[in-house]
Amino acid sequence: MKKSGVLILTLLLVASAFVSGCVSDEEGGAEEGAGEAPAITELNFGYQPSTHQIAYMTAAEKGWWEEDLAPYGIEEINEYEFPTGAPEMQTMLAGDLDIAYVGAAPVITALSQGLDAKIIAAVQIQGSNLVLRPEFGYESPQDLKGLKIATFPTGTIQDTLLREWLKENGLNPDKDVTILGMGPGDAVTAISAGKVDAVFLPHPAPAIIESEGNGRSIVASGEMKANHACCVLVASGEMIREHPEIVEQVVKTHIRATEYNKANVDEAAQIFANKTTQDVETVKMSLQEWDGTWITDPAPIENSTVEYARVQYELGYIQKPLTKEEIFDTSFYEAAVSEE
Repeated sequence: MKKSGVLILTLLLVASAFVSGCVSDEEGGAEEGAGEAPAITELNFGYQPSTHQIAYMTAAEKGWWEEDLAPYGIEEINEYEFPTGAPEMQTMLAGDLDIAYVGAAPVITALSQGLDAKIIAAVQIQGSNLVLRPEFGYESPQDLKGLKIATFPTGTIQDTLLREWLKENGLNPDKDVTILGMGPGDAVTAISAGKVDAVFLPHPAPAIIESEGNGRSIVASGEMKANHACCVLVASGEMIREHPEIVEQVVKTHIRATEYNKANVDEAAQIFANKTTQDVETVKMSLQEWDGTWITDPAPIENSTVEYARVQYELGYIQKPLTKEEIFDTSFYEAAVSEE
């Protein structure tokens, strides 16, 4: 080949590398000099105002997100609050969230819709309650027949769990009860006003309803499915591929905040109250009464999360069940704990 032809071919190969970014990890993209992703200075976090996700709030209040991520060039943390996981995952699908504290079930729905992301750590298990208005008696799930039950919208943890539990107890969730999807504030208002007969919500909503005399908890979510996955930590595919060092630090900070909360539950309750304006004594009561547990290791929730995918497939929410590999990337958690 003539020298001019070699030069043209070389230039085309160089241009191609710039257009495509960097090669895959399997081809050496993770090695130094293989092509660096553009630096970023901001991170967009999504979360919900639930005691399930106090780890995010603690790290935010104490300035740990900024402190721990500053060495990686992050100068600003942008937070976005969502009433439930469904709109949160739609926002992530749109590319507007880098990291999300969210229920495992909405992640599955979003992944089936093309979300480029993975669960990178666990946040919490169990922690929701079915609350019934005082005027209704309850001895078995059959007593719920004909009632209106408010819970989080289609595809969420609460919606998925409730429907499966009703089916397991001989009730058709589409015919024997009326399930209404709504956010926690609207659901608390609805049961307080007698517009619905029951709610199935994450804490602290059950404790708030009980403290106001508008209902009593009859079934905890752990009784519906023991040790079920609830909230998880999710990173976008772009963050995972282009900024793995930041993703690992996010997991480390999450672990730091979770362990702090477990050792300082009353302070965690105060942090939540500060963030949400909820009464701190009600929050403390919620954390004493709930069956939830804050965790970080994704291993204990893998099976129940894959089970959610099966249930959502059977309910017609998604087109096919998802595998553990399609849902999780546990490498960042494993790296984080190995360095402790």
